[in-house]
Amino acid sequence: MIHLTPEQHVFVTERHLATLATSRPDGTPHVVPVGFTWDPDAGLLRITTRDASAKVRNIEAARERLGVAHGAVCQVDGGRWLTLEGTLTVSRDPEEVTDAMRRYALRYRQLEHDPRRIVLRLAVTRVMGSDYMTR
Repeated sequence: MIHLTPEQHVFVTERHLATLATSRPDGTPHVVPVGFTWDPDAGLLRITTRDASAKVRNIEAARERLGVAHGAVCQVDGGRWLTLEGTLTVSRDPEEVTDAMRRYALRYRQLEHDPRRIVLRLAVTRVMGSDYMTR
């Protein structure tokens, strides 16, 4: 499991948006802005989204076609940056959605209930970032 350095951990708990990169079925990149939360105990990054969004369709198509979906989340603030790469899964479990919304509210703001809301999980396998954050 990946553990972030203290500097990286601070960066992923500050209020910043990021981008999520997935692959479309034709192999071209699909990159969208997202808010996310980091769970250091599980080594997971979580993103809430609506079911059937393009990112969800991309993840599920890759998992069906290849057995796995890879993705990356990149957060930038001036010269500071951090990219977290790994495997993506989709969860429709109501308890996990509630937990993800609670975590999101701590970092960003309270989300309104939406019955279409689901959770994307990025199990992080690689971290890249600004030099000072990787030491």
